[in-house]
Amino acid sequence: MPRKTRSSLTGLIALNAALLAALGFVALAPKVTAQNRARSSFSMVAGNVKGQIPPVVYIVDESTAELVGVSWDESRKQLVGMGYRNLTADATEVARVRN
Repeated sequence: MPRKTRSSLTGLIALNAALLAALGFVALAPKVTAQNRARSSFSMVAGNVKGQIPPVVYIVDESTAELVGVSWDESRKQLVGMGYRNLTADATEVARVRN
């Protein structure tokens, strides 16, 4: 076999080995998943807070029983978080105090 053909063959074998190693790495890598929960259902209601001019929007995630209040800051042109509550924890606490 001529020298040029032999070096080309060696290069191709090395390239195939590298591609096979990359394929093995990708195939054996751990699987990644985004969110593994069901779709949520949300309810929203607007309300006023004493001493605050812009209204607050209260958003409840019904599947996780979490509530967040947000307000619009006109000067910064963005939503500002006003507070967060875990409604399940609050209901548990109220039931514990009453008993």
